[in-house]
Amino acid sequence: MPVHESEAIILQSYALGEGDRLVSFLSRTMGRMRGVAAGARKPKSRFGSTLERLSHVRIWYFERETRELVRINQCEMIESFLSAFSDYASSIALALFSEITGAVLPEKEASDANFRLLLLATQTVKRTGKCELPLAYFALWTVKLGGWLPSLDRCGQCGQALAANDPACFSPSAAALACGKCRRPGMRLVSPPALSLARKMVAERLDRLQDGVAADAAGARAAREVTEMMLDIIEHQIDRKLVSRELLESPA
Repeated sequence: MPVHESEAIILQSYALGEGDRLVSFLSRTMGRMRGVAAGARKPKSRFGSTLERLSHVRIWYFERETRELVRINQCEMIESFLSAFSDYASSIALALFSEITGAVLPEKEASDANFRLLLLATQTVKRTGKCELPLAYFALWTVKLGGWLPSLDRCGQCGQALAANDPACFSPSAAALACGKCRRPGMRLVSPPALSLARKMVAERLDRLQDGVAADAAGARAAREVTEMMLDIIEHQIDRKLVSRELLESPA
């Protein structure tokens, strides 16, 4: 039974038995996996804080073809994000990062793009102390990588270009944006600033957006609007509600 080594991000860990942990992690080379870290909850455990949510680690594990869970042998910390969880708003965004990643990615299918997206968004929250724009960017690119992002430039009904200064209409079940003339019952409006921000997110890196998007109430509103639209699409695709999303509007 050979040992495997991989760069990974811890998605979640749960108490198991008297002193173990059940760990969900995203391997850069193997995709989403689950394993048992024996003795991880015992005093002086060799794992330390490496199994905390979103820890960027190097992980060693054993795998048997006949078993669903791998056996985690060792973890080495590359970067910890515990400090970012001290802020309430940031902690909710980080929880959504891990929950969404675990929900949309199948087991044992590597996706370097999703790995890089998760790491970039998490590092940005830690570095800037701000979460609105990283969360919107992460949600939009998760939707895009999943193949679910509707055209942001044209009406999905009539094919006409969406005017820059006019709101678009959206419904997650429609799988497309619509112009005002093609609006159906139940669709909600997407403001021009939010639509403009979404277009920029498709074309630009997150670090450039951090410098270019207004750090004011209007910029935050546009980012939150993009987030809500993308989370609606994600929930429609996974056919369930995101638990962490319920905390977004809750008071600290």
